[in-house]
Amino acid sequence: MSRVFAAADIGSNTAHLLVAATDGSLVMRLDNFNEWIPLGEVVAKTGEIPKENVQQLVQAVKTFRSIATSQKAEGLYLFATEAMRSARNHSAVIKKIHSETGVRVDIISSQQEADLSMRGVLLDTRNFGVDMMFEVGGGSAQIGQVKKNKLVHKISLPLGTGRIIAESGLRSPCPDYALTAAENYIDHVLDECGVDWSASIAVASGGVGRGLWRALHPDSEKIIALEEVEYIAWSCARLPLDRIVSRFSVKAKRAGTLLPGSLVYRALMKRFGLKEIVVSEFGIREGAVLEMSEGRVKSCLG
Repeated sequence: MSRVFAAADIGSNTAHLLVAATDGSLVMRLDNFNEWIPLGEVVAKTGEIPKENVQQLVQAVKTFRSIATSQKAEGLYLFATEAMRSARNHSAVIKKIHSETGVRVDIISSQQEADLSMRGVLLDTRNFGVDMMFEVGGGSAQIGQVKKNKLVHKISLPLGTGRIIAESGLRSPCPDYALTAAENYIDHVLDECGVDWSASIAVASGGVGRGLWRALHPDSEKIIALEEVEYIAWSCARLPLDRIVSRFSVKAKRAGTLLPGSLVYRALMKRFGLKEIVVSEFGIREGAVLEMSEGRVKSCLG
């Protein structure tokens, strides 16, 4: 019998709620709500979450609780990732959220983040024989080595879209110096990480990867080729945001992540010799719903 749970994450680009029914193996989405709150870039620049973003988070969490209640979810699990982990004022922020909404925030580790994402992506990629997982967010990128559908090794790198914008001044259209700075920064981080894993099939999870997928594949084909990622990077470096929105049929705020996101995915694919990647429709929130159904994570209400 299916049970209903709500899982929400405060990421580096969005605060996003999923309400879903699950029987412990499949997940059926019932409701989705997200608020664009680009914490990754501002935390990379200033080291903390500004007051206006804190208030946005409070309002978003109030909405999350209301939706979860209206959908009769058994519980709401609210967790935060890289931007909140890195912000020096995160303790004050989560205290304020709790005091004004009654919902606690669980700041999860990068390892927990990768594990939840892996649990989610297996919902639609378990038969692909994936041996690597990429999840690029606004604050960081997770790279995981996968064997027999298990995450066996994982590394977190400062390659989120907001971090890259903060480091390079990347924008659309982009001057050559900023594009070069972004590419040099990405290459330097990858050179320093020391990862020498091999891969033949990789899966992309998370909002940045799905944003590229939707921009390139309105027909929902799951495989993205390296040449397509290069085309996105080439186009978005030369077009203003309004043209990116119209050409790729994406929302304005997501359009701003296509250039840094494509640069990261292009570099990852070249680094690991990949001609294509599989994009999963599922990820960290679906993984959290499955974990809730098994009692591994608890509701953050109260």
